[in-house]
Amino acid sequence: MKTLLLLAALAAAPITFLQAQTPSAWTDHRRALPDKLRQVPVGLTLWHTPNPNYPEPNPDKPGAYVWKHSTFVRSEVGELQIVECGSFIWYSEAGWQANMRETPAEFAELFGCPDGRLMPGRTYTFAKNYRYADSAQRLYGGDALWYILAKDKAGKLYKGMGLIETEATVR
Repeated sequence: MKTLLLLAALAAAPITFLQAQTPSAWTDHRRALPDKLRQVPVGLTLWHTPNPNYPEPNPDKPGAYVWKHSTFVRSEVGELQIVECGSFIWYSEAGWQANMRETPAEFAELFGCPDGRLMPGRTYTFAKNYRYADSAQRLYGGDALWYILAKDKAGKLYKGMGLIETEATVR
C-alpha cells in the first residue's frame, strides 16, 4: 500500500519538482552562460547553418519532421586536442539544461577530425547535425548552445560556442 501511495504521489508531482532533483547546468541566473563554460577562454569558432532552423517533412518517415543543419568548428589558437563536445538546450523558463555530451572519439567521427585533433586554419564539419520529431505534435522551438572544449599542448583549456535557434513552425 505504501508503494502505491508513493507511486501516486510521484505521478502527481509537478515536473518542476522532478527537475529540481536534477543538478542544474546553469546555477547563476545573473550570468548568460551555463556553469561549465564560464571563465574558459574562447579559442574556437563554432557556428551552425542554416540558423535559425525550421523543421521540414522527413521524406524517410511520412508524418515525421527533421531540422536539417550543419555545425562547423575551427581552432583560432593553434593545434588543439578535443576534450568534449556537447550542448545545452533552452526550451522553457528553467533556462539552460544539459542536453548531450560527446566524447573525443565521438567528436572525431561526427566532425571528420582524425584523433580529435584540431589543426590550425582548418574547418571541421558535422554535416548532418539533424534534429527529429516523430509527428507534428512533437514540433517545438528552442535554442541549443553547442560547445566544444579543447586543450593545447601545454594543457590550457579553450572553448568554442555556437547558438542555434530551432523553430517549431514549418516553412
